[in-house]
Amino acid sequence: MFGKLVVITVLMFCFGYALVPLYQAVCTALGINVLTLSDKVVWGRSSSSGTNSQVDKSRTITVEFDANSRGIWKFKPAVSSIQVHPGELTTVMYEFTNTQSRTMAAQAIPSYAPMQAMAHFNKLQCFCFNEYVMKPGETKQWPVVFVIEPKLPKDVTTITLSYTFFEVGGKVPAAPQAVVVDGLSRPS
Repeated sequence: MFGKLVVITVLMFCFGYALVPLYQAVCTALGINVLTLSDKVVWGRSSSSGTNSQVDKSRTITVEFDANSRGIWKFKPAVSSIQVHPGELTTVMYEFTNTQSRTMAAQAIPSYAPMQAMAHFNKLQCFCFNEYVMKPGETKQWPVVFVIEPKLPKDVTTITLSYTFFEVGGKVPAAPQAVVVDGLSRPS
């Protein structure tokens, strides 16, 4: 009985070690989980090569940037549009200013047009991944780093990336409320 348990334990141990390379092989074959392979291959570029062989120089995509806000603050992209090649790593900056007289927490939600472009628009770094707390009058700049996959349908020549920036409730103190004392309204 003890011998059988030892053999089973050794087999389970070996199976556990075999799962890691098996998982990596399956992910590589299916093209999923590519961010964990960044030091090996990203978009067909090995770490020893200095150029990206997956950039489609024969096509140019216009990427338009839009910024909307739900509240009284300033939110805008540094540029309104750029021309990129599919497969090319691109960075665009957005600027946000809290014009309110109080600290606030906010987050951006992206949207894409046309919708079919969303599956081919890969953001590697984006301020929309996090919530931010900003002090009154504070201004910050945030990058959006993205790659448009070369598999984007040929009929898509323009992509609009739009962000709506809105306040996240319950994260910071509420705005001061007016209190009526002796018939006069005063801040609390």
